[in-house]
Amino acid sequence: MSASAQETTSPARGPVTNLPLPRYVSLKASEANIRRGPSLSHRIDWVFTRPGYPLEVIAEFGHWRRVRDIDAATGWVHFSLISGVRTALVTEETIDLFSRADTTSRLVAQAEQNAILRVLECDISWCRVSAEGYKGWVLKSGIWGVRSDEILE
Repeated sequence: MSASAQETTSPARGPVTNLPLPRYVSLKASEANIRRGPSLSHRIDWVFTRPGYPLEVIAEFGHWRRVRDIDAATGWVHFSLISGVRTALVTEETIDLFSRADTTSRLVAQAEQNAILRVLECDISWCRVSAEGYKGWVLKSGIWGVRSDEILE
C-alpha cells in the first residue's frame, strides 16, 4: 500500500497529541472561555458554564484545542479545561433509558432534552449511560457526543 493510500484510510491524528481528529471530549471546568484563536490574546467569543458538556475536538495547536459544540459553533479552548471523559447531550425532547439495549426491556428512567449523560460504552446503535444515579441504555440517535459508527468498550 502506498503512503498516500494509507493516509486516506487512517483516521486523522492531532499533531500535538497524536489522538484521532475529530474526537469527542467533555468540559472539565465549571467555566471555560472559548476564544477566537489559540492564545490568551485572542478575544473570548463565549463562555461554557456546564461541567461535563460534550465538545468535539477538530484541531490542535500547542496547548489549545479547537472545539465544535452541538450547534456547530467553533472556538479555541485551553487543553486543561477539557477531559477525555465521554459525555453526551440529549437531543430529543425526552429519551428513554432501558435496562438492556432493547426497546422491549424495562424502562429505567427518562432524560430530558439538553441533559448531560456520562457515556459508559456503545455498540453500533446503543450507548450505556449514567446520570443522577441511574444507568441504562439509550439509542444513539437521541444523543450528541458519540459518532454514529463509534463503538466504545
